[in-house]
Amino acid sequence: MGKIAFVFPGQGAQAVGMGRDIAEADPASRALFEAADHALGYDLSRLIFEGPESELKLTYHTQPALLTTSIAYLELFRRRHDVRPDFVAGHSLGEYSALVAAGVLGFEDAVRTVRARGQFMDQAVPSGEGAMAAVLGAGREALQTLCIEISAGGNPVELANLNCPGQIVVSGSAAGVAALAERAKEAGAKRVILLEVSGPFHSSLMKPASAKLAEVLEGLAMQDASVPVVANVNAGPLTEPGAIREALVEQVHSSVLWEDSVAWLLAQGVDTFIEFGSGSVLAGLIKKIDRSVTVISINSLEALDKYGQETPA
Repeated sequence: MGKIAFVFPGQGAQAVGMGRDIAEADPASRALFEAADHALGYDLSRLIFEGPESELKLTYHTQPALLTTSIAYLELFRRRHDVRPDFVAGHSLGEYSALVAAGVLGFEDAVRTVRARGQFMDQAVPSGEGAMAAVLGAGREALQTLCIEISAGGNPVELANLNCPGQIVVSGSAAGVAALAERAKEAGAKRVILLEVSGPFHSSLMKPASAKLAEVLEGLAMQDASVPVVANVNAGPLTEPGAIREALVEQVHSSVLWEDSVAWLLAQGVDTFIEFGSGSVLAGLIKKIDRSVTVISINSLEALDKYGQETPA
């Protein structure tokens, strides 16, 4: 019998209207969205369900919105099915959803923390000074060498998200990212796509945000994880609150080792990944890492109903 991992998406997966179907159909799900509103002191759920998109994609709204949606789908799934994961993992912001799933963080604490994380990330670098870009087709080592060369000239650019073979996101100063885009073919890149983001996330330019987040996390109650949480910063399992705190602080300015995390899970015998939240971004990445695994996206009431029909309870 293979093992199961629950996985949770990060920024970029958001969509206006996400989670609305379960909030309308299920009172307990509706109550979860209302708990997020209460925790933050503003109407987050209305922003999630109705938009506008321009507001929802502001990072300090996106982060609590995605976490709330992921946990709402997870909780409804849990009420219907006695399926326990062997591991949990999340992509960047999704790591906080994974921590809620593993019982490390309380839901309302997590909502408040990721809202603050979004604010700190937004404030860390003045608008227009940072950038991110997706690089398709380049080798990791060749791209890393190029980043080091360009950064040595005074315009930092770093590997931010190692998503799957042939898909790496770079982040840093606007000038550094532009220089890398110009020279990316040297690393074997086929295409470079500039991302619409408000800052150079997962680069060393985010260190001011890490420092502020450390203060928030210091005062946060955390429990031991009920199942190992595979951390973005080292693609290894964590269960102890002290180590988790350190990893979360480092995560803001470090590479998201998603491909490595999935590879580690595969090596532990995981053959089923269940993604909770908006869209199916992680399902796509996981399939590019290993086509043979089962990946299920629980991102709608329809998907929840289908799971019940296709899978023995």
